[in-house]
Amino acid sequence: MHALVTGASAGIGEAIAKQLAGAGYDITLVARRAAELERVAQELPDTVTARCQVADLSALDSLAELVDDAEEALGPIDVLVNNAGIQVVGPTHEIPVQDGERMLTVNVLAPLRLTLLVLPRMRSRGKGTIVDISSLAGLAPTLGMVHYSASKAALAAASEALRAEVAPAGVHVVTVYPGPVSTNMANAAVDRYAKDPTRLMPVGNPTQLAQRVLSAIERRKARVIYPRPYAAARYFPALTRWIMDRFSPRPTSLN
Repeated sequence: MHALVTGASAGIGEAIAKQLAGAGYDITLVARRAAELERVAQELPDTVTARCQVADLSALDSLAELVDDAEEALGPIDVLVNNAGIQVVGPTHEIPVQDGERMLTVNVLAPLRLTLLVLPRMRSRGKGTIVDISSLAGLAPTLGMVHYSASKAALAAASEALRAEVAPAGVHVVTVYPGPVSTNMANAAVDRYAKDPTRLMPVGNPTQLAQRVLSAIERRKARVIYPRPYAAARYFPALTRWIMDRFSPRPTSLN
């Protein structure tokens, strides 16, 4: 079995790669930082093959070669984990146009391109799983995260739509909505706020999230919302919107 995980050099991607390796998957680790990829690869079990592939997912035309190289090395991709993402937090009018558009490219266009590359191959085999790591921000758009919220909502919508379409062909799609999870990216985002927006909110950890993702793959669950209390954001959207509008902390430069 072969899993390709993007954004595998740290945080959620690293944790998912380790869980998949523990379940016996050979792993293609994809990220921009070669040294961190090598570190993760060294920490995977000796019983599986780990392959590092340095890539900038914003270079969309290079992704076909990335998939071909991965499959040539380790065989057909049984699980694609679209985890890589970037986050910029701040007042929308202060976000450079290039930063916002790069975020949309990496967070939405790249996972869609990768999905379109592996999907015909999975359909022809009658099996395969695509895991899309969205965000609670896709359910509860957050002040100071306009591009990020838009990108994660778009990825979630595409993922949810694809699931029913490809299920008859034997392909399974898992949509993942992490809430606050203690990672370097999340902690850096928090630092941009005047006060910590997660101080009174449940915060998860990458390992527990990754365990739930593996379970969803194995049990063919439709989605993962973690930490679990944030499931309310999906089932009570109007209440969620009121809470976000009323209680979201404001970035420092807006105060």
